[in-house]
Amino acid sequence: MKIYTKTGDLGTTALFGGDRVAKHHIRIESYGTVDELNSWIGLLRDQQIDKETKDLLIAVQHKLFTIGAIMATPPEKEKLKSGKDRLNIERIEDKDIAILEEAIDKMDAELPAMTHFILPGGHPAVSYCHLARTVCRRAERRATHLYENEPFEKIVIRYLNRLSDYLFVLARKLTKDLQAEEVPWIPEKKS
Repeated sequence: MKIYTKTGDLGTTALFGGDRVAKHHIRIESYGTVDELNSWIGLLRDQQIDKETKDLLIAVQHKLFTIGAIMATPPEKEKLKSGKDRLNIERIEDKDIAILEEAIDKMDAELPAMTHFILPGGHPAVSYCHLARTVCRRAERRATHLYENEPFEKIVIRYLNRLSDYLFVLARKLTKDLQAEEVPWIPEKKS
């Protein structure tokens, strides 16, 4: 199979089900941002972090591919018959969100209470985690825009929201694990 098809040379791309849309379509922006997030998480996973976190990040990457597939499928095409039932797209489930929440709670129990906002940085792994978090928030914004125009399973938005929470707490945990400095944001007082 060749990697290039030349079908997108005029600025369109195919969705699952065959429809073609402009490459700047909100659906493409949505799953493209999820793809970008997946790449940042891959970079984070490549850092010197514990195996348990790496394993969870791999599972998250699989879920992000699922989310991309959901977003790449127009609602009217998802109901099409394909093989036995419909297009064979995995789903995001409540248990996927529960896994993130359990990880958040476990990490949070070992961290000092937050008293201020935190400036991103302190160590490359922490910075990569914050970059992933901010891209996750952008993916969530794109997803909500898409949802307003072409609804899909709302659990996808919940998953992205919880994932950004997870990445924030993970950044704090990595700061602690890597003995990096957590710098609070304290607004300067005007004189």
